[in-house]
This record gives sequence, structure tokens and C-alpha cells, in this order.
Amino acid sequence: MSELEKLTFLRSLSSLSRTLPYDETTESFIHSHRAGIVHTLNMLVQEEPQHSLFSPVLQEVFVTIADLSYQGVHLLFGSEDRVDLFTLITKSIITLPSVKTLTHLQEIMPSGSYNSECLYRQMFQAFSEMLQSLVVKDPHLENLNTIFTHMDPWLQSIKDHERERAAASMTQVLKCLSRHLNLKLPLQFQRLGHLVALMALLCGDPVKEVAEEAAEGAHYLLHVTLRLKYITQDKKNHQSLRRAMKTCRELELYNIKQFYSCPCKIAQVFKVFLNSNELCQFVMTMLDGLKNLKHPSTQQSAGELLITLVKNAESQFEKVPEIMGVICSRLSVISQPIVRHQVISTVSLFISRPKYTDIVINHLLCHPVPYDRYLAEFWRTLEVELPSTTWILWRLLRKLQKCHNVPTQEKMAYVAVAATDALYEVFVGNRLRAATFRLFPQLLMTLLIQVHHSVGLTMSDVAIPRGLYTEQEVSSEVTPVCFAIQATKTLLLRTQCWQEFNIMEKHKGWTLLAGKDCHLQGIYLLANALLERNHLLAHKVMYLLVPLLNRGNDKHKLTSAAFFVELLQSPVSRRLPSIYSVARLKDWLRHGTNLFKTVALKGLCYLIRHREMREDINSLLPDIIDLLCETDEKIVLFAIQILLQHVRTMDFPTLAVMMRTLFSLFGDVRPDVHHFSVTLYGACIKSVKHTDKKSIENQVLGSLVPLLLYTQDENYAVAEESRRVLTICAQFLKWKLPQEVYCKGPWYIHPSEVGTICKFFGKKCKGKVNILAQTLMFSKNAKLPIRRAAVLFVGLFSKYMDNSEVRMKGTDWIEDDLRDLLNDPEPSLRVIASQALLRVQKLEADPDPGQTICWWRKLLRHLPT
Repeated sequence: MSELEKLTFLRSLSSLSRTLPYDETTESFIHSHRAGIVHTLNMLVQEEPQHSLFSPVLQEVFVTIADLSYQGVHLLFGSEDRVDLFTLITKSIITLPSVKTLTHLQEIMPSGSYNSECLYRQMFQAFSEMLQSLVVKDPHLENLNTIFTHMDPWLQSIKDHERERAAASMTQVLKCLSRHLNLKLPLQFQRLGHLVALMALLCGDPVKEVAEEAAEGAHYLLHVTLRLKYITQDKKNHQSLRRAMKTCRELELYNIKQFYSCPCKIAQVFKVFLNSNELCQFVMTMLDGLKNLKHPSTQQSAGELLITLVKNAESQFEKVPEIMGVICSRLSVISQPIVRHQVISTVSLFISRPKYTDIVINHLLCHPVPYDRYLAEFWRTLEVELPSTTWILWRLLRKLQKCHNVPTQEKMAYVAVAATDALYEVFVGNRLRAATFRLFPQLLMTLLIQVHHSVGLTMSDVAIPRGLYTEQEVSSEVTPVCFAIQATKTLLLRTQCWQEFNIMEKHKGWTLLAGKDCHLQGIYLLANALLERNHLLAHKVMYLLVPLLNRGNDKHKLTSAAFFVELLQSPVSRRLPSIYSVARLKDWLRHGTNLFKTVALKGLCYLIRHREMREDINSLLPDIIDLLCETDEKIVLFAIQILLQHVRTMDFPTLAVMMRTLFSLFGDVRPDVHHFSVTLYGACIKSVKHTDKKSIENQVLGSLVPLLLYTQDENYAVAEESRRVLTICAQFLKWKLPQEVYCKGPWYIHPSEVGTICKFFGKKCKGKVNILAQTLMFSKNAKLPIRRAAVLFVGLFSKYMDNSEVRMKGTDWIEDDLRDLLNDPEPSLRVIASQALLRVQKLEADPDPGQTICWWRKLLRHLPT
């Protein structure tokens, strides 16, 4: 068939189409021969030279199809032949060489007086008019759906001129549709999300012509979408739809190609109209396209569009699990870093929405630990807005906390280990820094509890989901406690707890935490380090621990209590109500184990510094005084420290009982206990009221000699404190001690000064025999300086004994004790003991000069004057 015959045939068809409205015979002929017509047109197109602009036949084919379409006779829709014809003619026009190439070829090989660009535009115009004819009367959008199906691959072509033609064609179709829109139900266009995504992606195309065409097409698509959604949405949503339409009308005040200047507006505007299925189409289209995009700028636009849509769509997504499944499965095959970053950013937006946070976290936690580099990259590069960071981190933390709240199980939940590893990766990435600081108390205590639960466990003790490790085995070096320890370490580093971390490293705190028998020591060490170096974070932990102190078994309570009491040193603790502080400490004070008592006393020591809390602590004083007799040195010292703060407010009976107990601690083998018991004793004396002084006088007198002797203690602190308290006792008795008492040298070097002291006490004290007896008890003291001082004091003080006391009780009991000391291995003590023995023996042989003078005075009274 010649070209003329072909053209005649096609023009005849066009002429027949014009008679269709009023000629039934023509209509019957056309419809009965539609298959033949399609077959003929297919052959005509195939016979035309490929990539040729000199094809009046092809152009006439476009015109004929358009004429028939305007009359409702569609040759491109329906049967397989029609679809093939549509595909063929679309390919014939889209795959033509670019205009620049055609012009360049014409310059190289001129073959006539024609303009390649002009011919191309005529050909493309005919093709566009043909497409428009297909949708002029398309009330159900079936034809639009078919056209888009054929244009879809060309809109994503890697060739610039093919994308430009496809975008221009689609734009003309949408423009025509928007002008002749008369929609009726049921609507058959189910790919709106995919079309919006492609048009938005093309708006960011690096080729200016493509971007401009796509922007214009998106503008017309918006008109179509508005009408489409108005018909399909129920009346309840019409109010929000009207608001969206108002926004669109405001946008129309600008240039029609506004989407070109800001393609992200497409996502912002269309997000209101897309349903959950269409939103999923949009996201899936972007994910598919990101793998094969050629230009970095387009990749960036795609990422920005994706993020913008998810950011603005709020809670409209309903297929997030499907989206997450695709993303997780493709992370390992996405090789380009920028593409992977865009995907991660999308997931970040999903996880930041409260509605989807748990869904996303659940998907991410159902992967083997330790995480591979792709999932680790996601946790480390989370990009969310500041208000959402706390929510995300809190939900991840809650996954771990819920594992701790369930009853004790045979195996640890896998989620606990996975969540711990996820927290570690989040800390490493440091993208949730503000939230990490904000949730530091919860994070720290939860991780420490996880350490507690993980101590001694291996991965075989974890309930790993079936099939999770199908292709790999869990390393024996991987243990739950390793994840918990590394997460705790990283938490400290990311919250700038450098010094706390250094303290833990220096004192092997991490080894302590991971040990079965020393886990609590590691808790103490970390609590002290935090309190010492970072008051702000310590305060946050303190408030968190208030409701946790009575939870769990003794180990959990003790861990929380140990951390809690260390933080009570802070002035902020005064804000805590008594029921949350003193009442808790009272329970622990009466606990059966010394460890709880120690914790309670430490807490009381810190609380006592706050005056407003002293009244509440007063009720615990009897219990605290009883603890002075404990064998645990820490308990006794803490008790003394507390009592020192309360001594001024004690009633006299309690004060007297405490003084007797303290007196029994004089000379305690524990130096600190001896030292501070003397200190507290002195404070007691100063606290005695004037009306009660007489009642306590004998007790004070009984403490003079021990205090005097302990001024010679080899422990400098004990000796100094004994001198200070001895002065307090003298002031209480209204005595003025001789200066020799304050001599810091050993007595045996300055016996004359000791003699002055003895003379003073001989004048002031009654019952000198009792004083000697009390002193002789110290001659058996374990400390040599005390024994020497006691023996020297006995020898020099004995001469001040009353003659009546000597005759009544004798001196044998003194001499016996001194003779025993003559065999002491210490030479200096033997010498002093022998001197003291001679003085005592001389006392029994010589009469008391004081008694002789008294006898002469009585005799002289009876002589006559």
C-alpha cells in the first residue's frame, strides 16, 4: 500500500467519524469493524520508518484516533490489540531522537528545505491532541488510568528527552482533563499516589524543561484531585476538604508553575487528599525510584519530597508495617550513601510519630544482635525534631523496662537484649542527645537493672525468636551483660560524664557491676561518682528513684536504696516529703541486715544537714543510739555522725543514756570510733541544760581520768580530741585546768608537769581511791603510751590520797598491779612502774602531814590563854 493510499484510508476514517452522531449505518460499520481498524492501524505504524519525522502517515494516525475518540470510539482501550497499538504509537513518538540531535543531523546531512524542530512539534502536537481526546469524556477516569500506565515507564526513563516528552504529554492530558472534568462514580483511577509521586519527583528534575512541564502537570493534577476527593469523601470530611481547597485557592494566586520553584509544595498540598493506600503508593514509588535515579540532585529532591510528605501526613498512614518491611529488607542492597540516608530519614519521620513509634521499633528490634552495620547506621543517624526525640527514646526505653516488670522467667526476653543494643547504638550516634540528657535517670537506672538481670547469663539463657539466626550463630563472646555494660558506658560518655566514667575505669567499676558478688559495690561507686561530679544529673536520678525504692526483691530495693541515699547529700533532697525520705530510711534502719542499716544511716547523715528534716529524724534517735553497740564500724560511725547533729535538741534522759553508751566506747580498738565517741561525748556535755547539770556531774567526773590519759594516745587525732573534751568537762565543773594538761609531749619526759596535774586533781577531786582504781584499769591497756601514762599518774597521784582511805583500803591492791608491771617487756614501763611502787609504799609508811597539822590545831584550841 502506497503512502497516498494509507493517507486516503486514514482520512476516510476521520470523515466517517464526523457522521457518527447522526448516521446509524456509519456507527454500526465502525463498531463492527473496530478490530480490523485497530489491526490495520497497527500495521501502518509498524511499517513507518523508525525515528523518522517525515511520516505524514503516523501523524494522520494520531488525528484519526483522536477524531474517533471524540465520537466515543476508542481504539486504544480494551482488547490486547488495542493495548499493543497504544504501546506502539507511544513508543514511536517518545523514543524519537532529541530535537538537538535531529537539528545536528540536519546540519551534517541536509536533505531538503524542512525544519526538523518544526516537524517534531507538529508530530508531538498531534500525539498530544490524540491523548487529550481520550480523556475529554472520561467521567470514571478509566482512560486516565490507562494513559498513565503507558506513560509510567517513560516518566522514569533515564533519557532526558524521553522524560521531557512523557511529562509534557501527561501535563497536556491533565490540563485537558481539568478543563472538561465531569466525574461520576464509580471512579476507576486507583494510582493517584503513584502519579503524584512521579510528578513531584519530576518537578525536581535537573532538566529545566522536564521540571517545568511536571510542575504545570502537578498544578492541573491538583484540580483533578480536588474534584475527585470531593466526590469520594464522605460528608464528615467536607469541612477539612473545604479548608484544603481554600489553601489551594490561595496558592493559585501565584505563578501556575509554583511547584517548579518549590516542588516540596506538592507533598504539602496533596497530603490532605491522599488516603492511606495512596500515601503508601507515594512512599513505595519514592523507594523504588531512589535505587535507580541518575542525578544526585533528583535523589535529593526525592528524599526531600518523601520526608515532606511523611512529615505533613501526620497520622494518615495505615500501612506503615508494610513500608517498614520493605525498607528493612532493602537497607542492605542500597549502596549509595545518600540514598540510604534518605531512607533512614524517612524512617526517622515515621518513628517520630507517636502512632507509629512502637510499630517501627518493633520491626527494628526483630533483628539479630549485635546489629549489622545497616541497622546500626539507622539507630546512630536518627534525625527527628527535638520534641520527638524524648518520645522515641522513652518508647525504646519502655520496651526494656517492660521486660523487667514481668515475673521472673526461665529465660530473658530477647527484646530486652535487642533494646539494650539499640540504646547503645543510639548513644553512639548521639543524635538524641537532648533526650538522652532529659531521660538520663530512667536510662541509667534501667540499664543498671538490666545489668543486674544479665549478670551470669549467656545468649543461651535468652528466649531468641525462632528463625532469627538462621544464617548465623550467636558468638559465645556475646552476652547480655556485655550489651548492658557497653550501653551504660556510652550513656555516661554521651552525657559528658567523663569524670564519672574515669572513676569507674580507675576503680574497676565495670568489673564490679558485672560480678555476681560485687554488683552492688559497682552501684555504690557509680552513685558516688555521679553525686560528686554532676549534681544536675544526680538530682534527676534522685527524683526518679523515689517511687522505685519499694519495688522488687531485696536486691532491687538495695540497689535503688544505695543509689538513692548517696544522692541525699544534695541540698535538693530537702524538698522531698518525709514519707519519701525519712520514712523509707526508718524501714531500712530496722531491717535485719547490716547492709540496709548502713544505707539508712548514710541517708540520715545526709538528711540531718537540712534543719527542716531534723524534727522528723528525732523519732529515730532511740534506734540510732542502740546502733552504737553494733560491731560494724560503719554503722557506729554513721550513728555518731547523726547524733552529733541532734545532740542539742535531745531531752535529758536520752542524753544521759547516750553518754553512758559513749563512755563505754572510750578506748575502742577502732580509732575512728574512739575519736568520734569522745567528740560526741563532749557535745553531750555542752548540751546539758543548767537544771540538769547536777544530775550529770558524777558522770562527768568519772570521765576525767580516761580523757586525761587519752591525751597521751599515740593517735594524734584521739589525743587532741581528748584534750578538747577534757577542757569542756572542766568548764562544765567550773574548773580551770593547769596549762600542763595541754602539754603535747609524753608525760614520762616531763614528770614535773604530771605532778602539777596530779596536784590539781588531788585538790579538786574526792574519792581519790576510786580515781586510782580507775587509773589502774588503764595500766592494762593495749597501747603502751596509755599504760605508761596510767602508771605514772598512779605513782604521782597516790600521795594525795586521804590517810583515812589508805587505812581503810590499804595500798596492797595498788602495789599488786604495779608489781605485775615490773615484768612488762617494755623497759620504760618497768622503770615507771618501779618508781610508782616506791611512791605508794612510802605513802603507807609516812603519816599524812595534813592530818598532823589538823591534830595540833585541835590541841591548841584547848590550851588556856
